[in-house]
Amino acid sequence: MKLLVTLEKTLKKEPNFITDNGELKKWVIINKAQNYDEELIELLLSEKELKEKFFKKIKDVTVFNQALFIQFLEQKNYLNDSYTQYKNKVGLTIDGKYLKQRNEVALVWPFKDCILEGGQSREEQKRDEIFFNEILAQDEITQLLEPKVLTNAIRINKDGEKPLDQFNRNENGTITENLIIKGNNLLALHTLKKEFAGKVKLIYIDPPYNTSGAANTFTYNNTFNHSSWLTFMKNRLDISKRLLRNDGMIMVAIDHFELFYLGALLDEVFDRENRMGVIAVVHNPGGRQDDKFFPTAHENMLVYARDIRKAEIFTLGNSVEKIAQFKLKDEFGLYKLRGFRRSGSNSRRVDRPALFYPIYYNKQNNTLNIERTVKDDIELLPIDDQGVERCWRWGQKTFQEKVEKYIEVKETKNGFELYTKERESDYKGEKAKTIWNKSYYTGQTGTNELKNAFGNKVFSYPKSPFLIRDILQISTKEDDIVLDFFGGSGTTASVAKEMNRQFLTIEQMGYAEPVIKERLSKVVQGHKSGISESVDWQGGGSFVYLELKKYNETFIEQIEKAKHTAALLKIWEEMKKRSFLNYNVDIKKQDEHIEDFKNLSLKQQKEHLCELLDKNQVYVNLSSIDDKDFACTDEEKRVTKDFYGIKE
Repeated sequence: MKLLVTLEKTLKKEPNFITDNGELKKWVIINKAQNYDEELIELLLSEKELKEKFFKKIKDVTVFNQALFIQFLEQKNYLNDSYTQYKNKVGLTIDGKYLKQRNEVALVWPFKDCILEGGQSREEQKRDEIFFNEILAQDEITQLLEPKVLTNAIRINKDGEKPLDQFNRNENGTITENLIIKGNNLLALHTLKKEFAGKVKLIYIDPPYNTSGAANTFTYNNTFNHSSWLTFMKNRLDISKRLLRNDGMIMVAIDHFELFYLGALLDEVFDRENRMGVIAVVHNPGGRQDDKFFPTAHENMLVYARDIRKAEIFTLGNSVEKIAQFKLKDEFGLYKLRGFRRSGSNSRRVDRPALFYPIYYNKQNNTLNIERTVKDDIELLPIDDQGVERCWRWGQKTFQEKVEKYIEVKETKNGFELYTKERESDYKGEKAKTIWNKSYYTGQTGTNELKNAFGNKVFSYPKSPFLIRDILQISTKEDDIVLDFFGGSGTTASVAKEMNRQFLTIEQMGYAEPVIKERLSKVVQGHKSGISESVDWQGGGSFVYLELKKYNETFIEQIEKAKHTAALLKIWEEMKKRSFLNYNVDIKKQDEHIEDFKNLSLKQQKEHLCELLDKNQVYVNLSSIDDKDFACTDEEKRVTKDFYGIKE
């Protein structure tokens, strides 16, 4: 016992090894030992008794006896915190090892009703949803990744919503619908596998960044346990690779906290030779001044090809872009133009006189020229919308070449606007560099767009639609399939729709319907925001919203919403009657030790009830579609079989 006392006392010197109630986090320590964590080893070496027990000398080299240390910790009643002891009583183990020790598949459930504690001033540090995390062993997931039954399928177009009649397909039999799928993204990706394997041109994802320093806790979705975050990401990257075309690519947004680990993981999944680049996306040119060392001014985007020999990056000039807007007047006035040089040095006529010249617009034949062709031509000078004299981006010769080849004038209800013409695929424009530094990439742009669409703030720190536009420009063409399985506020989907790409978007959070679906509804109705003007979006088309049919997920959602122990106890009574429980669970023992359950914290109680549920039955498997226990409706059967191409 003296050795145990010494070990506990020593390990408690490290705050990250201790729970809020002062108990040791046994399985965190085991995980550290499995990874030869320097911090842990240094602690053990600091005590002579522990050094003698768990280390051995080999030719003057001190070697950590990892197996002995882990075996010591795994002995019954050694370093078991109260929660672990309780789980042991009710049977939540596999082969003598607890579920969280078997790092093979990470599932995540959001706790949608959590509100940030008072004093939480930086919303980007932690989002307002708690996630329960569970890592499952291989022998638990026999049925987990099977395709799922689909429900609540509706089609949305300009005329509103209506039940889905059937899925539209192309000549090859592939579904051509834009899809929003609500459900766990790992399971939804496996549901898409049969229909879309090898057909997706681009995957763009903005996953949880895992930014918190609390690396050993399961709290907010941005603070995963580090090893669990890697498991969580690897599960999803593995299946997403199978969905890509041979010439497809994946782009992953991330900040510096997990940049190097994510890069190594992507090297493993997609192969290092398929790494196309690492792009710095500037989102705050001034940097976050409250950062301790270097004010953060950018995020990163890792780009990998499915097969780099077949990958292609297009120039940013391969699409329509509005470059100027003005309203015609009967006499010379101030015209709002966006064709002049950026403000700052060398942007005035005195600095660059060769770039200050008039251009002429002929209203009759709708043309531009650097010379007056008729006396009624309207003279336009580079004057900004504040009335400040500026200068053009181009010299006269270059401007005339652009007019002849790439610029056209379109009449709109707001006047006349200058656009670049649709360019051929062989246009040799400027390549996108590894630093993307444009003012409209700031998070504020994405926030403003959502406020414009919804009238209030509905999502924190959405991605800029202009950033997504540029991503799609360099990686896809019209009708290509774009997949985003961290759907968020739906920016990727909305931009893809306006650029005539087919989108597949997955989101498990509650805002899948009120934010993503409603945002896309506005898009098809022609709502103007974001990139709409730059791509001349007028609305139209449709998309399909559907959900994975829930079973045990229904209980998980009830558990998440419970406010106190009494509510959880009622849920447990219903779980005993109607849910599928983990095969290790001894219901009798769970009831016998119900007082132990009551002594857990509310969060531990919720986590425990989630763990009691069989994760193979979170959603209804396709193989169970005719099982009466799951009560699939005729409509659900029809839509599901149509999706998978199952003939009656």
